[in-house]
Amino acid sequence: MPDKQLLMVAKWEKEKEDKLARDFQQAQQQWVTNKNKLAGLENYRLDYLRQIQRKGADGVKALSYGQHQSFIGKLDKACEEQNKLIARAKLVADQRRELWLKQQRKRKAVDMLLDKKLQQRELKELKEEQKLLDELSIQKFIRARA
Repeated sequence: MPDKQLLMVAKWEKEKEDKLARDFQQAQQQWVTNKNKLAGLENYRLDYLRQIQRKGADGVKALSYGQHQSFIGKLDKACEEQNKLIARAKLVADQRRELWLKQQRKRKAVDMLLDKKLQQRELKELKEEQKLLDELSIQKFIRARA
């Protein structure tokens, strides 16, 4: 059986990997959520512009036109801010993905070491078993000759 310490290290590395995978998934979900919010804002802005155009066909007062323009400006600003949030969320998701992949490589290295130690132990046991069988065969041969 491989070293208990190495098994413990493998367990810790797997737990770290699992946590980093969850962190990456959360960051990716935040990025998608922000993209969906932007799509909603852009659709609302487009609908609002169409509504103004329909009202404009009937004539719009200067005060009302100014209010509409101001509101559209606020929607544009909200879209810009949402684009910034998307960029930050994408950056965070990419960083967390890299951390997760790095940890995954580290965990795989520990697993490979565990496998190597296990193979070495199995090979040693096979050699010992073969040595024992050889000794038994020699003793049997000696007894048969005697």
